[in-house]
Amino acid sequence: MSQTPDLNSLFQSAHDEGLLSNASMQALNVVDIGAQIQAGLGIDVDDVMASEVVLVTIMPDDSGSIAYNGNTQAVCDGHNAVIDALIASKQKDNILIHNRYLNGFLLYPYCPLSHAVRMDDRNYHPDKGTPLYDQTVAILGTVLAKSQEFADNGVPVRTVTLIISDGADLHSVRARANTVEALVKDMLMTENHIIAAMGIDDGSTDFRQVFREMGIRDRWILTPGNQESEIRKAFQVFSQSAIQASQGAIGFSQTSLGGFGG
Repeated sequence: MSQTPDLNSLFQSAHDEGLLSNASMQALNVVDIGAQIQAGLGIDVDDVMASEVVLVTIMPDDSGSIAYNGNTQAVCDGHNAVIDALIASKQKDNILIHNRYLNGFLLYPYCPLSHAVRMDDRNYHPDKGTPLYDQTVAILGTVLAKSQEFADNGVPVRTVTLIISDGADLHSVRARANTVEALVKDMLMTENHIIAAMGIDDGSTDFRQVFREMGIRDRWILTPGNQESEIRKAFQVFSQSAIQASQGAIGFSQTSLGGFGG
């Protein structure tokens, strides 16, 4: 078992390579998200035999309105369908997956697809708040740290991340929309990251505006309605994009251009 990665070294390494701005370094330099990021890193880089790696990261909303609007099962099914689609792909051995809920609960850290935990009514209880900005910084920090860890070990890495919310930010205490935007901008500049967001219709939130302010590009914003079938279809679109992104660098660049088609 190799040593636990040092987050400061990983972020400093990214900063030194010009991949992280001072604003992003500041956003990630928060003591209480360090433990969250560390917990998500999961599998040791030395235990991954793939010659290149794709990190798929999902942050499902576990706020109370998901249950209130009857969407609990649709979110579980959508996440589980992503796992099934990735397992059925030819690239399955190159993919590592990680799931942390919007309020910080770690369902599983980065691991091979065969170790991913399915969401169900025993491990998913949407009854909390919406710290959208705080947790997006934490999840993107985890994506960055893990991808930097592989890069520092000479393994080419690409990442595909999905942030899910059915409301605007309500409970963040550290980050603002522009904090997230700085981080997203840095990540997208490298052209190794796809950051997608799904806004499940709550009847009032303009998700395109919410996610644009967080720096997410229009073509990566999914806005399903509140019907179970629409939510599942949005997850399906994401899993197809993740599979395409895992098909080498060319597949990845085409995916990031193709996006969700609005």
